[in-house]
Amino acid sequence: EVFQDEADAGSLEMQPLQKEGSLKQQQHQPQQGSDGLFHDRHGHPQQPGGLWSGLNDFLYPPNLPRSCQLLRKENIAVPLCYLLVGLLQGLSSPLINVFPIDLGATEAQQTTLSSIKSLPASFKLIFGFLSDNFSFFGYRRKPYMFAGWLLSSAAMMMLILFTNLDISSSDSGCFNGSGSGKGEDPPDDAPSIPLLALCFLLFGTGYWLADVMGDSIVAEKAKLEPAEHRGSIQSSCYSYRFFGLMAAAPLSTYMYTAFGPYSVILFMSLLPLVILPAICMLGEVPNVEIKSTPEQCREIWNTVSSRACWQPMGFVFLYNILQVSNGAWREFQKTVLGFTSCQLNLILIVAYVLLYLGILSYKYYFIKYSWRHVYISTSLLSGVFSVLQVLLIYGITFGLSPFLFALGDDVFTEFIGGIQFLPTTIMMVHLCPAGSEGASYAMFTTVNNAALNLATAISTHLLGIWDVSKEALEDGDLTGMVNLTYLTSAIQLSGILFVCLLPHTKDGLSELESKGKSDYGGFLFLTITFLSIGYSIFVGVLNIIAPGWMGES
Repeated sequence: EVFQDEADAGSLEMQPLQKEGSLKQQQHQPQQGSDGLFHDRHGHPQQPGGLWSGLNDFLYPPNLPRSCQLLRKENIAVPLCYLLVGLLQGLSSPLINVFPIDLGATEAQQTTLSSIKSLPASFKLIFGFLSDNFSFFGYRRKPYMFAGWLLSSAAMMMLILFTNLDISSSDSGCFNGSGSGKGEDPPDDAPSIPLLALCFLLFGTGYWLADVMGDSIVAEKAKLEPAEHRGSIQSSCYSYRFFGLMAAAPLSTYMYTAFGPYSVILFMSLLPLVILPAICMLGEVPNVEIKSTPEQCREIWNTVSSRACWQPMGFVFLYNILQVSNGAWREFQKTVLGFTSCQLNLILIVAYVLLYLGILSYKYYFIKYSWRHVYISTSLLSGVFSVLQVLLIYGITFGLSPFLFALGDDVFTEFIGGIQFLPTTIMMVHLCPAGSEGASYAMFTTVNNAALNLATAISTHLLGIWDVSKEALEDGDLTGMVNLTYLTSAIQLSGILFVCLLPHTKDGLSELESKGKSDYGGFLFLTITFLSIGYSIFVGVLNIIAPGWMGES
């Protein structure tokens, strides 16, 4: 394309009999330059019509600066990073659910393996701080992202090279109906539980390190978006991530059942290598002046003490900590409704699809709506679906099978969660101070994730209020299930009471910033942040060194 004019000149020399008028008409046709735009013979940019123009505008939105056009080769590593995060989430979750069982792991060991992959997420703030303060070869993001994905690949490759993964699935009948419910004993050289835990710990460390780098780059690029299109970069990146999650979860389930764990782990070891060339082409500005650590800390303090930070982030923490689920719901589905593992996995897969559609719905439709209105309407709708669970407990399904009724109930809740996900992440990006995007964005997401972890812990403690044990469910005593469903639904709906803390739009953040700062608000925010990190590390370490401390067998 750069040499298009020369090519046209050559073709004219080979066609001496062409009419003069046709030659002038061809010379006046707009040509595409190296910048991806069309230009006339005077070099002025034009927007020609037709299919090519529409495709060009779709790939490289003209309303965004080049640095924000994610699909250009110098930026393609960013959406690929988000896509890879989703793919590896989708591949690893079904694997970690069934692989330890086929290795003969106890319930306590299963809990340990489930938590160990996410333990490095507690160190996201450290990852972000390191990349903000220490560069390699003049770059702050590329080397860390490269090293993260290389570590994840190497961790899975260890299992392939040094263990025997020729293990049959105990749930093969899920697809072909011939499963006996019990697989063969694992070979003597199969992965030991400690080795498997180590590999997944290294995998998670690399995975979360690369994820933090992707978030940091997006936080930097989001500041370059035109005001009327802010949020488009994040919504695009998270749509790639949840598409990967949606596509990989059923693929992983099928691959494990049909071909065993070797195929899934091999795929997980090779996928991170695909992105490495794109990371090398990433257009990061080298040798950027790095602010001193004390200066960065002062900027972060000024940010968190601003009302534009601690007030909306207070809403994020309070709302998420109130999203307490019914901890006995899965047991009810298995014991009372008789759902098989295949049906439960199918609910999970369809839920991922609806989660992705929820992300797209916000990106293309709800992005211009008030954040408050989005949260109020989706919370009320979520309350309706929670009440539908009571109908299912009583067996009122309006002629539908219990599975289809439960499927619709569970997956539409995920659709609502997808709509709610993007407003707060867009808000977090615009709170990040320049130069400290890695640490600040990691800090904000840590608060968000810690609140969800606390909500899970609360849901576990609520199980002791009424008798919702497996024995009670088997005896047909569903009173506790009904009461617990009403209680958790009311707690979830109470999050609306705090929506007044959330600004209506991105412009509302500026209005809050003009209302001054509060050292008390900043101190409270940081206290909650570091206590949440400490809690996550405490639980994660205990799951490793003292399996079963929460009462598992």
